[in-house]
Amino acid sequence: MAGEFNNLTRHSHAWREVLGIPVAAMRMSEAVELLDHCISTGRFTPVAFLNANNANIAREKPELKQAFDQFLVLPDGVGVDIASLVLHGSVFPENLNGTDLVPLLLKRHKGNLKVALVGARRKVADDACRTFKELCPQHSFAVVADGFFGRDDEPRILASLEALHPDILLVAMGVPRQELWIARSINSRHCTMPIAVGALFDIFTGAVPRAPDWMLKLRIEWMYRLWREPRRLWRRYLVGNPVFLASLLAAKVKRTSSGRGNSLSPSAPGTDQLVLEK
Repeated sequence: MAGEFNNLTRHSHAWREVLGIPVAAMRMSEAVELLDHCISTGRFTPVAFLNANNANIAREKPELKQAFDQFLVLPDGVGVDIASLVLHGSVFPENLNGTDLVPLLLKRHKGNLKVALVGARRKVADDACRTFKELCPQHSFAVVADGFFGRDDEPRILASLEALHPDILLVAMGVPRQELWIARSINSRHCTMPIAVGALFDIFTGAVPRAPDWMLKLRIEWMYRLWREPRRLWRRYLVGNPVFLASLLAAKVKRTSSGRGNSLSPSAPGTDQLVLEK
C-alpha cells in the first residue's frame, strides 16, 4: 500500500491542517527540492494536491480523506489559502499547483528520469508525452494507459509499471479516482513517486486552455474554468465554494470553542514540521 509515505515525518518544513488533512507549507523551490531529493534517494513518495473541491469531496467520502493520509499533500488554489488564513492566521507561502510544479520538477532534475503517464484520453496522453519530451529531452516518457481502463485491465497496467518502474508516475484520472487508485494499487514496486495531477495533461497540451496570466496572478483561474465549462463546473464552484467556506467557519468555531485557536490538530504528529527521515 501507499502507506510508505511514513518515510516522511513532520519536522523541518511547516505544515498545516485543512479540514483534517495535513498540508505542507513551503515555497515552490523548497517543494521541488524535497521531491527531487525523494526521487534521487529512491524514497517512495505519493504526492497529491489539496484544493477546495477535493477538500469538499474528502468530507463527503471518508475513503478519500483516509487516502490523503498516505500522500505528501501540497496546497493548490486560493481556497486552501483562505482556509489557512482562517484556521492558522496566514496564507500558505506559495501556491503549489501541479501544473506549475511538475514541469519545474522535471526541468530541475539533472539526471535521466523515467516518467510514466496514466490517465486522460489516449490522444491527450500521447500529446502530453511528446510535449514533456520536448520540454525535458534528458528524460524518457511513456504512456502506460489512458484513464478509461477497467478493473480487468489493472493487472496488465500494474505489471507494465512494475517492469518499467518509472521514477515518476503521473496519474491524471480526476478526483477522487486518481488518489484512491494510487492509495489502493500503487506501491514502491511500481514507481518511486506517483503524483495525482488531475487535468495536467489536458492543460499542458492545450486541450483545455489555461486562464490568462492576469487571472492566474489574481488567483481567479477558477472563474475562467467556470466560464469555459459552465455546465460541467457550475456545481463545483457555485455550490462547492460556499460549502467549503461554511466548513471552514464551522471548523474555526470548533477550534475557538475548544480553546485551540490556530493551533494544529492534537491528532496530528507532535511536531509541526515536515522532513525526510535520515
